[in-house]
Amino acid sequence: MYDTSVVTLVIIAANAIISFKGFNDVEFFNKYKFNISSIRRGNKLVIFSSGFLHIDITHLAVNMLTLYFFAGSVISYLGILGFLAVYFASLLLGNVLSYFFHKEEMHYTAVGASGAVVGVLYSAILLGPDMMLGLFFIIPIPAYVFGIGYLLYSIYAMKKRQDNIGHDAHFGGAMGGYFLTILLQPRIIQESSLMVILLLIPIILLFILQKTGRI
Repeated sequence: MYDTSVVTLVIIAANAIISFKGFNDVEFFNKYKFNISSIRRGNKLVIFSSGFLHIDITHLAVNMLTLYFFAGSVISYLGILGFLAVYFASLLLGNVLSYFFHKEEMHYTAVGASGAVVGVLYSAILLGPDMMLGLFFIIPIPAYVFGIGYLLYSIYAMKKRQDNIGHDAHFGGAMGGYFLTILLQPRIIQESSLMVILLLIPIILLFILQKTGRI
């Protein structure tokens, strides 16, 4: 039997190696970052490759620590292949949603594994409905409450656009983790139906706001 922690460490190592290459090689960084104009010219690879680049060590460390803490839970329920499916589907969906919201902004760029990591986090929340998280690392709250609040905050931040954080990629990653986990473990719908419905509400809200031109 494989040591499932190795899978997580390999992904962390890949992120670290590629990110450090980007830290020290501007040409490499610019070639593989998410960039609307590059995608519009046909370079679809950056939708994937940008998920392994980071702005700096802090950005890298936050993403990799979050992945390390929640990957084991997902692997224990879904197995290695299920975990990898969630990780990479969330990475791709996060960047696809970014493209959807920024496709007319030719200079828009982004990097980071945040979409993939948030997808793993949301998968862990669905698979462990009794999980508790620390709000501000102190106040214990149900993980699904944190998840709902985070998505609602992401919608607010996407609307305001007052920072340089890729909230749409985070939201898309959460969607990837949400839908793929339910697809792989449909029992969740019956066993945790209220949580599933509550987590779905912000996703529906986002697309209602987009459809009505309010975001």
